[in-house]
Amino acid sequence: MKTYKAYCVDLDGTVYRGTEPISSAVSFVRRLQQKNTEPFFVTNNASMTQLQLKQKLARFGVSAQLPRIMSSAIAAAKYIKRWYPGKSVYMIGSEGLEQALVQEGIERVGKDADIVLMGIDPSINYEKLAQACLDIRNGAVFLSTNRDLAFPSERGLLPGNGAFTTLVAASTGVDPVYIGKPEMHMLEAISHEFGYDKSEMVMIGDNYETDILAGLNFGVDTVHVNTGVTPMEKVLEKEQQPTYIVEDLSFLKV
Repeated sequence: MKTYKAYCVDLDGTVYRGTEPISSAVSFVRRLQQKNTEPFFVTNNASMTQLQLKQKLARFGVSAQLPRIMSSAIAAAKYIKRWYPGKSVYMIGSEGLEQALVQEGIERVGKDADIVLMGIDPSINYEKLAQACLDIRNGAVFLSTNRDLAFPSERGLLPGNGAFTTLVAASTGVDPVYIGKPEMHMLEAISHEFGYDKSEMVMIGDNYETDILAGLNFGVDTVHVNTGVTPMEKVLEKEQQPTYIVEDLSFLKV
C-alpha cells in the first residue's frame, strides 16, 4: 500500500462499534501518529459537536485533533460558507449542526431563509417541517446532512434524517443537495481546506454504500475494512472495487 498524506477514516464500524473500540483501528491511528501523520475522522453523524466526537474518541484511546474531525454537520456549514456566503439559514437539526453553523459565522433565521438545512432532530414536529416547506417553495436552497433513512438504537431502528428530508422533498417537489457520504462534499472540504491533491488522499471505511462510494465519487483511493456494515464477500461482488480490501486495519502498512 502506498503512503498518503490524508488518511480519512470513518468512525462507527471502522474505529468503534457503538460503545466498543476496534483495537486494530486504535493501533492503526497510533501507528500513523508515531509517523507524525494525523488522520481525519469522517462521519455522517450530524448530531454531535466536534468536541463531543473528540471526547468519544478519547474514551476509546484515540487522540484526535479538532480541525481534523469532519462530520456532515461541519461539512454542511463549510459548504454554505464557501458557496453561499452571507446567506441566511433555516435549520432543522441538533446541537452538532447548530454549533457548526455558529463556528462558521452563518446567520440562522426562523423563516424567510435563503437556505433550508436539515439534519437529525429528535424534537422535530409539524411546524418545523411546514416552515422548511414554505421557505423552499419560496426559493430557498435545500440542503441535507445525509440520506440515512433509519439509524440503530437500543429500541431498534428509528427514523433518520433522510426520512424527514424525503418528506419535505416529496411535499415541495424539490430534491436536496446531500452533504454526507456517499456524496463527495466531506472529502472535497478536506481537500480544499488543507490543500491536498486527490492522489494524496485515501478514504477508509466499513460501509461500501457510504464510505467507499464517497471515495469513488471524489476520485480518491479507498480501503474497505471488514469490521462493520458491508461484508467482504458483498464488496467483492461490486462492479466498482475499492483500491484495497482488508480484514481489519492491522493489515495496513503506514
